[in-house]
Amino acid sequence: MAERMIVSVQTLQRLEAGDPTVGLAVLASALHVLGMTQRLAELVTPDSDRAGISEDLSRLPQKTHAGNDDDLDF
Repeated sequence: MAERMIVSVQTLQRLEAGDPTVGLAVLASALHVLGMTQRLAELVTPDSDRAGISEDLSRLPQKTHAGNDDDLDF
């Protein structure tokens, strides 16, 4: 598998162990070799990024205020 991915055996082992320092290109290569390139598309879809969505929601203001009528004066 490592040979087909054009990476070292150690890099493949790090990928299999879930080492977060392994680059995305290595993961993409593994998915290609396994015929699972659709999984890569799913990984980069913003709708499937639960952590990112959660982070965005935490940044929203906790309270909002209604504008006064002067704000709507054209």
